[in-house]
Amino acid sequence: MRAYHAAVIQYDIVNGNIQANVNQALDTLDELSEKGVSLAVLPEMFSCGFDNEHLEAHAESSGDVLDILCRKAQEKGIAISGSLPEAADGGIYNTAYFIDRDGRIKGSYRKLHLFRPTFEHRFYKAGRTLCVADTSLGKIGLATCYDLRFPELFRALMVKGAQLVLLGAQWPKPRIEHWRILVRARSVENQCYMVCTNRTGQDKSLIFTGNSMITDPDGKVLADPLEIPGAGIARIDLDALDTVRKNLPFLGDRRPDIYA
Repeated sequence: MRAYHAAVIQYDIVNGNIQANVNQALDTLDELSEKGVSLAVLPEMFSCGFDNEHLEAHAESSGDVLDILCRKAQEKGIAISGSLPEAADGGIYNTAYFIDRDGRIKGSYRKLHLFRPTFEHRFYKAGRTLCVADTSLGKIGLATCYDLRFPELFRALMVKGAQLVLLGAQWPKPRIEHWRILVRARSVENQCYMVCTNRTGQDKSLIFTGNSMITDPDGKVLADPLEIPGAGIARIDLDALDTVRKNLPFLGDRRPDIYA
């Protein structure tokens, strides 16, 4: 598909309550499919939140959660992305998945950058590879939350052919202006769509205000559901993306021979 509608889903994640969180996601996916949405992005750790003391148990459930989402994707013809705890290599990864509209997992990405101020490095292993998936909706790169602060990652995804990047987050209120700036900057720098979901609600002392965003290759904000739980929808147009890259082809003037 060269043009379709994408959505960012934001809600208050209940730490440790997989059933409540997954049901909330499924209800919203049903509503979005009725509106003709072809792609939906869920918040970071959408099934259990950062309930780090019970990570191993939550990771055991991730396979079942993925199966549920795969069935939903196939049933409704809607692609879904979101991150879950994944047990592998003797530890736990924060892993984002891309499920295509046929219900098949086309890509997975283990979060590269772990947020030390909240001690993520004590509970999770860091990933070591990038992900750009060939999908029915174009070439899609995956990233997660804190990754947004590292432009090198998004440039690498673009070099690998990414036309849009999906990112789930739990980005707190005190730094929400950084979020709004960085999402737009990553779009402009790489002339790509950014489809970025942030949660709402509260986790202990941290307050989350949503402000999920979809931005186009010029950095224009196409969707921002502000602080209200629910979803924001925008049109993705890959022909328009090609036009932007053709009319201002600055990516071809990069000098990786000097600064890579």
